[in-house]
Amino acid sequence: MIRASGFTAFPPRLPEQPIFYPVLNETYAIKIARDWNTRYNAERSGYVTRFAVSSDFLARYNVHIVGGSEHQEYWIPAEDLDDFNRNIVGRIEVLREFRAGKPVSNNTDQRRTQE
Repeated sequence: MIRASGFTAFPPRLPEQPIFYPVLNETYAIKIARDWNTRYNAERSGYVTRFAVSSDFLARYNVHIVGGSEHQEYWIPAEDLDDFNRNIVGRIEVLREFRAGKPVSNNTDQRRTQE
């Protein structure tokens, strides 16, 4: 769905997903994509993305620490996701892809050839 948006927006949340949780560092994002998403989502895959968001927009939200000091994330209500997407600066980059039972993929070079 991110690809379909031209790498400019995240898809709407599902009804059981009332919050969008962008994380603030790559190490934490890798852990979520590799250790959580590959086990618990229907596709058994996880992606690490990088993107910038207007600081004026993010000023409305607090950073939450949900474990160790590296586990930092924003909690964006699902109803604010369209506004969040409008405040993305540039494009969303896919840095890594993980699939259950398969080796780690660094998609940086692959992504560039798709653009």
